[in-house]
Amino acid sequence: MTGNAVSDFFLALTLAITAAKLLGAALRRIGQPAVVGEILAGILVSPMVLSATVSEKIFPESVQPVFSGLANVGLATFMFLVGYEMDGALLRGRKRIPLSIAVGSVVLPLAGGVALAIPLASTYAPESHTGFVLFVGVAMSVTAFPVLARILSDRELNRTATGAIVLVAAAIGDIVAWICLAGVIAFTGATGEWRFVLLPLYVLAMAFLVRPALKKTVQYAEHNDKQATVLFPVLIAGVLLSSAATEWLGIHFIFGAFAFGAIMPRAMSESLRVLVVNQMQQTGYLLLPLYFVVAGMKVDLAGFGGGVLLTLVLVITVAIVTKALGVYAAGRLAGADHGQALTASVLMNTRGLTEIVIVSVGLEMALIDQKFYSIMVVMAVVTTVLTGPLLKRIGAHRLVGANPPEGASAAAREKQNAPG
Repeated sequence: MTGNAVSDFFLALTLAITAAKLLGAALRRIGQPAVVGEILAGILVSPMVLSATVSEKIFPESVQPVFSGLANVGLATFMFLVGYEMDGALLRGRKRIPLSIAVGSVVLPLAGGVALAIPLASTYAPESHTGFVLFVGVAMSVTAFPVLARILSDRELNRTATGAIVLVAAAIGDIVAWICLAGVIAFTGATGEWRFVLLPLYVLAMAFLVRPALKKTVQYAEHNDKQATVLFPVLIAGVLLSSAATEWLGIHFIFGAFAFGAIMPRAMSESLRVLVVNQMQQTGYLLLPLYFVVAGMKVDLAGFGGGVLLTLVLVITVAIVTKALGVYAAGRLAGADHGQALTASVLMNTRGLTEIVIVSVGLEMALIDQKFYSIMVVMAVVTTVLTGPLLKRIGAHRLVGANPPEGASAAAREKQNAPG
């Protein structure tokens, strides 16, 4: 990069971080997740709102690769935390209601998404029609676990039985969604077809080489009082290397970051566990908003005609209805009362952050085109924005004060600092 390019980069970075933080904070003040403001920041500086000339001056093409690279590092640290926090008391010893809700939240939206995508494939699939249909089904089934955790914490619903049930269900559903997405990417053979056969070796290496090495590193850090100086650089290097490995294998770097978090040993002191989470969160807190600014900049609604608007309405309707019906019916069948099932059906419609990541991967892997990407981003924002008002409408605040299942309250409180 030349001197001017470096200067442009720092100016663009300052503007993006400042705009994301300010709009994120503003949205939170009115009861919305910060990710909505971060996406809005990207939309406001995109060619759709500004002219192409002005947008190019703010974010010159020469700085965009480095900008996107930093955004991806922020996403990788976030995915590490998703993998790390999927384990623990929250996912153990749960009864049938959370599992049933998780199944309902995935199966019906996935089926609805597939049914909707079949007639749309000829219009919006850039390459494989089958890949498009499968991808839309997976994208419809997503629940944004981190954003959901933050919503529950902000409204003190994490201390209720319903909040704990929904957190467990969302965690299970997120795991299923990531596995399904990896399967779709592998099926379509987007990149590195021959390398994919090496995936079992990667899994074995992570389980039997990397995990024991991490365990020894954790023990060394605790016994030698070098927690910050030893462990954090190892974790950052490990996340980046694991991300590079899965990207090389052809299944996207987010799965490598997620896998590294999933194999991270949990047997450590509370002070070290807090240090690990806080340091990785601080990295993500700075860089992750850049990812959503970039995602917002890719949204283009300017060319939306009648057909695209009809598709948008259909996508939003199918997304909301199938998720709500699937969760409510599954909850009631498993023994949840009407209030629990209704509250869960509203909360599980939160898609926000996770949906944006998944549809961005779909665009990058040419599973969807630019127009359908914009449609899915709008759907993610709408379903997330509706969560707060709908919770008030159904009177979910009356659940506050109820006791959560044993062990779930502490686990839920650990999610208060989740991104979004």
